[in-house]
Amino acid sequence: MRFKLIGLLFLLITQSGWATVKIEHWQTNQGGRVYFVNTPALPMVDVRVTFDAGSARDDAQFGLAALTSAMLEAGAGEWGADEIANRFESVGATFSNGVSKDMAWISMRSLVEKPLLDKALATYQTILTKPRFDETDFQREKSRTLAGLKHREESPAALASIAFYKALYHDHPYGHPDDGVVQTVAGFEVTDLKEFYQKYYVAANAVVVIVGDVSKVNAEQIANDLLAGLAIGQKPQEIPAVTMPTQSSFEHIDFPSTQTHVLAGMPGTYRKDPDYFALYVGNHILGGGSLVSKLFDEVREKRGLAYSASSQFAPLFRQGPFTIGLQTRNDQTNKAVEVMNATVKDFVEQGPTEKELTAAKQNITGGFAMRVDTNSKLTDYITMIGFYQQPLDYLDLFQSKIDAVTVEAVKDAFKRRIRTEWLQTVTVGGK
Repeated sequence: MRFKLIGLLFLLITQSGWATVKIEHWQTNQGGRVYFVNTPALPMVDVRVTFDAGSARDDAQFGLAALTSAMLEAGAGEWGADEIANRFESVGATFSNGVSKDMAWISMRSLVEKPLLDKALATYQTILTKPRFDETDFQREKSRTLAGLKHREESPAALASIAFYKALYHDHPYGHPDDGVVQTVAGFEVTDLKEFYQKYYVAANAVVVIVGDVSKVNAEQIANDLLAGLAIGQKPQEIPAVTMPTQSSFEHIDFPSTQTHVLAGMPGTYRKDPDYFALYVGNHILGGGSLVSKLFDEVREKRGLAYSASSQFAPLFRQGPFTIGLQTRNDQTNKAVEVMNATVKDFVEQGPTEKELTAAKQNITGGFAMRVDTNSKLTDYITMIGFYQQPLDYLDLFQSKIDAVTVEAVKDAFKRRIRTEWLQTVTVGGK
């Protein structure tokens, strides 16, 4: 029964508990970087190992990183997928893995009672260091992936996203979908996955995050044991710089639907960007603040052109996308795009008012504690801090960074970084 309670134990911790987050950092003998936060409120621990092995490392084999990640839990050591799942379930632990543009990750959550944690960690380490890449398992996973890619062609939202990234990044490593395309995935052999794993899943390319009710001594042991079975290897070279657009573009994809999906934007901000906080706060006013944003007000409230309209920055190692998005009736598409562009142009030129800025700051800082009030959420933030090598006091200084943003800083950052004459626009829907 106690094993079934793990989900219930994963409760909110009081906001004051995260007023100061002490992140301890060191490097293992194998070269892996470790980030540890002791959180004694609950008898559990989250462990995540992250590699610079996201889809940006696919080269011309689009989808290779994602399929390699998916194969890890298909079989490892002496165990198949069912045995792996049963081993975690038997001790009330959970396991997950995946990829994004920049990273691949393998995560585990377990109770800290020693027999339970030892079994969970042994299973986790085997997945990490001894994946089987069995031919039969590979063919099954490849077929499943191909079926998903073909099904994706029936989703206007997915088609819009693929075309949008291609418009922003062209042949840059960020320009293709994380899970690949049918043409490339169909040509994969199991040896391709083995070679990708051997190149990128190495200790020197690893970031270990441990958050939970364990001591630093235990955390050091966990990190060392996890990476001990990996080759030392080396970090890959940095992915190339993003080429910024010099003119706008527009692409429409016909799709038999009554609604049109609209995406517009350009490469935006990156994790170490000195303009990040000014852009972040400014975007909260423009389109990130949901029901109180300018885009929502102009497109939805005043004109009823869409159910919602929003914008966001997605910072990556290089400039991630600045995206403006909405859905509208086919016959209203031109008008909706016109209002959307005019709203963005006006904000870039005029900036926010002091009243809007004050409200945005209060909303962001007032809700920040809720973003780090569980081990899981905190693990996400520590992973970002570790992978992108942010300052260890990032969370402690977050509020002061937001408070320091001025109207002039927002105006200056948006004028320099978001050029409305460079927006790339994609629409998918009926004529």
